[in-house]
Amino acid sequence: MADIEQPGDTGTVAGAGSRHAVVETSLGGLTVVASGDAITGLYFPHHWYMPSEESLGRRVDVHEDALLARTATQLGEYLDGDRTAFDLPTRTNGDSFQERVWAMLREIPFGETTTYGELAERLGNKALAQSVGQAVGHNPLSIIVACHRVVGSNGKLTGFAGGLKRKQRLLEIEEPETVKEARLF
Repeated sequence: MADIEQPGDTGTVAGAGSRHAVVETSLGGLTVVASGDAITGLYFPHHWYMPSEESLGRRVDVHEDALLARTATQLGEYLDGDRTAFDLPTRTNGDSFQERVWAMLREIPFGETTTYGELAERLGNKALAQSVGQAVGHNPLSIIVACHRVVGSNGKLTGFAGGLKRKQRLLEIEEPETVKEARLF
């Protein structure tokens, strides 16, 4: 179940075939954006870097658009703990650095985390950690491209465009059963 990425598309810029829907979930109403045959955005309520309303395309009923309905179903399955990966066509429109970071996010396995510094080291320079953090924060496909799996160097939850409570909830969904059982709280 791999994402299909096609960098260089217009992303969430309004155009032919651009549309969005709000999907009600346990994390609030998530705005899902599609352009043509690909998902190009997934945003939380009060998202730090939410695109302007006009750039999202027309608003549609999620159940009247096959791709958005499929996305809503998979999001529900993931949030219920019944899905570990998304099987959706996606497209992002970042610069070359962002695309490299987002590609690394796609490689983080379900239930595992990494740090901004580790991602920077993979790019060849630990000093890039802050730039990596900015790219992670601008990930247009929250949850689908699992930016919540990136934590601070000390393992603490840091910055998340959807808020730290949501980041914690997403990590709890992915927490291995053995870790859940060993927890005293």
